[in-house]
Amino acid sequence: MSMTRTLRGPQKAAVLMLALGEDHASRLFARMHEDEIRDLSSAMSQLGTIPAQTVEEICDEFARHLGKAGHLIGSFESTERLLLKTLPRERVAQIMDEIRGPAGRTMWDKLGNVNETVLANYLKNEYPQTVAVVLSKVKPDHAARVLSILPDGFAMEVVMRMLRMENVQKEALDGVERTLKMEFMSNLARSTRRDAHEMMAEIFNGLDRQAESRIMAALEERNLEAAERIRALMFTFDDLRRVDGQGLQVLLRAVEKDRLTLALKGTTEEMRELFFGNMTERAAKLLRDDIAALGPVRLKDVDEAQAAIVATAKDLSSQGQLQLSEGRDDELVD
Repeated sequence: MSMTRTLRGPQKAAVLMLALGEDHASRLFARMHEDEIRDLSSAMSQLGTIPAQTVEEICDEFARHLGKAGHLIGSFESTERLLLKTLPRERVAQIMDEIRGPAGRTMWDKLGNVNETVLANYLKNEYPQTVAVVLSKVKPDHAARVLSILPDGFAMEVVMRMLRMENVQKEALDGVERTLKMEFMSNLARSTRRDAHEMMAEIFNGLDRQAESRIMAALEERNLEAAERIRALMFTFDDLRRVDGQGLQVLLRAVEKDRLTLALKGTTEEMRELFFGNMTERAAKLLRDDIAALGPVRLKDVDEAQAAIVATAKDLSSQGQLQLSEGRDDELVD
C-alpha cells in the first residue's frame, strides 16, 4: 500500500512545504494564521524520512507536476529555518518550544502528557489557588497522581481551594495559561532538547586517542558534515589553552600532581609552557624535573590523565570557578 494513503492532511502539506524549499515555503507561511503555522510546523518537525515515491505522489496531488523532488527529512532544525524566514526570532522560539514540548493541542492537553513528578515539582512552588486551577483543568486521574506527590500540608490547601472554587474567570484562566507557557512549558522543552551531535561529542570525549581516531575517520567517510560538527563540539585537553590564566591557576590547585605530570608528559611543549607559565618558577622547575624523570609512558595512561583533567575543568566551570570555550567558537559552556 502506498505510504501516501496513510498520511493525514497536515503531513501532506508538510511534505509539500519541504519540497518547495525555504524561499517558496516562507512566502506561504507569511499568508497563514498562527494556528495554521503551529499545526503545519508540528507536522513538519515530526515528519521524519519520506521516500522519494511518496514525495512525488504528494506533489502530483497538490500541484500535478513538480518533478522528482527526492526523499525529504522533516526535522526541528529544518522547520525552524523555514519559520525564521518569515517570523520574528522570538515568535519562532515560542513556536518551537511548544512543538518540542509535550504533545497536545491546548495547554491543558499538553499538561496531561507531562510526567506527574515533573509537574508536581513545578506546582509546589506556586500559589495553592493557581495549583487548584491547574488540577481542575487536567484529567482527574492525572490530577490525583500530581496531588499525591505534593507535600501533605500544601496538598490540603489545594484541595480546600478546589472545594470552594466556582467558575474561574476567563481573565484568571488566561493568566495561568500564559504563565505556564512562558515559565513551565518553555523551560521543559529546553531541558528535554538534546542535540545528537552534542551527545556524540561527549561520547567521543570519553574515547581513548586510538579509538577516537579510528571511529572519527570512519565517520568522516560516511558523513563528513556530522564528523566536523562533532569535532567542533568536543572539548579536549588541547582546548585548555583557551582558559585564561586565572582559570588555569584554579585548575592547577584542583588537579593531583601525579596526574598533571602524566598528562603533560604526552602533550606538546606549547601546552607544557602554558601550564608552566601559570606556576611559580620553583613549582614549574620541579614539574619539569618530574616529567623528565617519568620515562616512557603508555599512551592509554596519558589519555586517561588528560581526560580526568578536562573533566575537572568542566566541573569547575559548572561551579563558576573558571570559563571554558568550546571547540572552534567562543561560546561559554557549563
